[in-house]
Amino acid sequence: MNKTVKILWWVIALLVMLNLTTIGTILFRNRESSGDNIAIVLDENRQNPLTGRFFRQTLGFDDAQMNIFREAHRSFQYRANDLIFGMDSLKNELFTELNSPTPDTIRLNELSEQVGRHHAELKKITNAFYLQLKTVCDSTQCEQLQQAFLPLFRDGTMNRGRGYQWNDSTGTGQGNRHRYGRQGKGE
Repeated sequence: MNKTVKILWWVIALLVMLNLTTIGTILFRNRESSGDNIAIVLDENRQNPLTGRFFRQTLGFDDAQMNIFREAHRSFQYRANDLIFGMDSLKNELFTELNSPTPDTIRLNELSEQVGRHHAELKKITNAFYLQLKTVCDSTQCEQLQQAFLPLFRDGTMNRGRGYQWNDSTGTGQGNRHRYGRQGKGE
């Protein structure tokens, strides 16, 4: 019996050591990768390259630039996620009200305006975040920053009219900027 108890204690000690090693490894890897893998997730349906790793590897941010990115990102991410959660909640309320037996149009309009205010605030903080990052970029980094943020400002939902390509508000697509032809005259 004494020998069996000793064996059980050694097995328990071995399992405890194995668990501690596993937990330590997980914590170490999370800590190691969390520094440069900060992600800005504005739309879960689309891949978003705006991570700390992206800024370090693609834009070539140095340590000082990464520190500014991290500080700006903390504030931005917290507020952006809060606004996105609020918009999603308001959209759910809006949809529920639309599908009620007697939809209240006044309530629908109020919810729509609240969604609009949240969206406007989200764009404002995105603008401020972009401008903070832009101040620490050189000319090459600014071009890459512009390309990285482009999906946040052009989401493919713009109407496509005659002379316009998707996301082309300048009308450079087919050359017909005006409604009635190039010179604005009837055809």
